[in-house]
Amino acid sequence: MKIVFLDAATVGDVSLEPIEKFGELVCWPTSTPDEALQRVSDCEVLIINKIKVTGALLDAAPKLKLVCEAATGVNNIDLKACEAKGIPVRNVAGYSTDSVVQVTFMHILSLLGNAPYFDRVVKSGEYSRSRIFTDLSRPFPEITGKTLGVIGMGNIGTKVAKIGTAFGMKVVYYSTSGTGHCTDYPSIALETLMRESDVISIHAPYNARTAGLVGEKELRQMKPSAIIVNMGRGGIIDEAALARVIDEGIIGGAALDVFVTEPLPADSPLLHTRHPEKLSLTPHTAWASIEARERLVAAIAANIALGW
Repeated sequence: MKIVFLDAATVGDVSLEPIEKFGELVCWPTSTPDEALQRVSDCEVLIINKIKVTGALLDAAPKLKLVCEAATGVNNIDLKACEAKGIPVRNVAGYSTDSVVQVTFMHILSLLGNAPYFDRVVKSGEYSRSRIFTDLSRPFPEITGKTLGVIGMGNIGTKVAKIGTAFGMKVVYYSTSGTGHCTDYPSIALETLMRESDVISIHAPYNARTAGLVGEKELRQMKPSAIIVNMGRGGIIDEAALARVIDEGIIGGAALDVFVTEPLPADSPLLHTRHPEKLSLTPHTAWASIEARERLVAAIAANIALGW
C-alpha cells in the first residue's frame, strides 16, 4: 500500500514508524498545489495537515482510498468531493489537549509576571549593578482570587478552567455554541465576561459563530489590567484592533499562538506595536509537545488500521 504524507515537516522529527508498518510511506516535507497533484498519482492513503484537498487533487489520485488529517480541523478538505468519490476522511481529536493547556499557562504566567523583562534585568548585568537585593520596577499581580474567563468550554477550555481553579481563580465561561453544557462554572454573556475577567483565555474553533468574535468593541470592554490569550484559531480576535488597544494602553496585554495568516506576515500590526512587552507571541506551537506529536502519529496509524 502506498501512503503519501504531503506536508510531513508539520509534525517535525517525531517517528513515523507506527504508520510505516502499513505499507510504503513516502514523506514530502512540504508540497505546493502543483507538486501535490503530481505526488498523489499512485497514492492509496493520503496524509495531510494544512494541504488543501480539493476536487482536482482527488481527481489526480485515482487509487485513493482514505484521507487522514494530521490534525483536528478538516476545513482544508473538500468533504463533499470526498463523499462523492466514496473516500472516507478521518481526523484526530484530543491529542494536544495537555500541550495546549500547558502553553496557555506558560503565556499567562510569563505575561503577568513580566518574566522576559526580569530575565533581561539579570542577564544584562543591571541586577548585578543594583544596590538592593530585589527589583520592584515591574509589579506583578497574584492570580489567586482573580477571574478567569474561558471562551469555549470544550476539552481544552475545561482543563484550563480546572487548573485556573487550582490556582485559586474564579472561573466563568462563554459558550460559543450558544449552549452552556458545562455546569461546573457559570455560563455568562460575552460582554459580561469581557468586562469582569482579569484573564480571558480563548479555546474555541474557527467557524461562523467565532469569526471576529472578539473585535475592537469587545477589547475595549476589558479591564485596563486584564490580559487576553488566544490558543484557539486566528481570526477569532481582530488582530489590528488588538494592536491598537495595546498601543493605547486599553488592556494589560495579550498572548497569541495562532494568527489569521500563518506564518505571521512581517508587516503584521502585532509586530509593530509601541509596547511589544505587552505581547507574548508563539508560532502556533502550543499543540506540538513531543508527547502530543507522538499521540498524533499513533492516532493516524489507528485511523489507517480501521481500513475503509
